[in-house]
Formats: sequence, C-alpha cells, structure tokens
Amino acid sequence: MGGPVEELIQIALADGDPDGTVRWQAIAVLQERGDLETFTLARRLCAANTTAERVLGVDILGELGRDRPFADKTLPILRYLAASEQDPRVLYSVLIAFGHLRDARALPSVIELASHPEHSVRYGAAYALPNVMGIPPDPAGVAALRLLAGDPDDDVADWATLGISLVGDHRASPSRDAEPDQR
Repeated sequence: MGGPVEELIQIALADGDPDGTVRWQAIAVLQERGDLETFTLARRLCAANTTAERVLGVDILGELGRDRPFADKTLPILRYLAASEQDPRVLYSVLIAFGHLRDARALPSVIELASHPEHSVRYGAAYALPNVMGIPPDPAGVAALRLLAGDPDDDVADWATLGISLVGDHRASPSRDAEPDQR
C-alpha cells in the first residue's frame, strides 16, 4: 500500500472499524514515512471536528517514523489533547501513543487520566504508565498503577497488575485470578 499522504488518510478514515486491517495498514505506511508532510497532516487531524479524524491523527503520531523524529513536536499535541479532549476514544488513543513514545514527560498527563470515569481510558493509562515512568520508576506512577490494579474493571486491573510486575514492584501487586489481556 502506498500513495500520497492524503490518499492514505482517506483510506484509513473509510475503514469504520478502529481496529480494521485496512485502517491499520494505511496507518503503518504513514508511520513508516516518518516525514514532515505526514506529521503536519496528522497534527491537523488532531484538531479536526470529528472523533474519527482526531483518533487517526493521534494513532499516526504515536509511532511516526523510525526513532520517533517528531517526538518533541508530538508530545505537546498529545498533552494538549489529554487535558482538553472529552471523547474517551481519543483519550484512549492518546494514552496508547504516550506508551509508544515512552517519554517520561507524558507521565503527569497519564496519571491525570488514570482516574477517568471511562474504563477504556483507565485501560489506556494502565498500558501507558509502565512505559512513561522512567528508570527507576517514578513513585507517583507506581502509585497510579497500584490504584489501577484495584480497578473494578478486570481488564484495567489485570493490565495494571502486569505493569506493576514489569516495573519490578511486586509488593504492590494484588493477586488476580484472570490472565492479563494481551491487547
């Protein structure tokens, strides 16, 4: 799959399934490009009127280019969305992007969203936290993971429990009967 950036964006938007194969193939091509044109259009999508466009913009920015050449420009966009966005689908994508970027500067935004009322947003926070806490893990991030490990939603709690084990804080991990979701 190849072609101009605008064509790939239209292909991704035409796939109504957020997990659709065609959508993610187009996103992968866009991310692989890793150029200024793709970054600029993805940034514009993040400010679009529709949720689908904003989610697409965030999904592209989350892994744009080898070695994330636009990370310093992407992080402020994502942090702005984390603070101002209302739609849980966009917030979930922002959190997944934070996790992919692995930048500790995202930690305050992730901690803030870890207490969101929507379980999918908390799930995204549980995914992102181990990736943005730094080494050694930031105590505030570990505390947020501990809270999420006790979440009433099993998927959130399981992912947070896995995150605690990944950062090496086994003392904070409550016992869970279910296996962590492998999303």
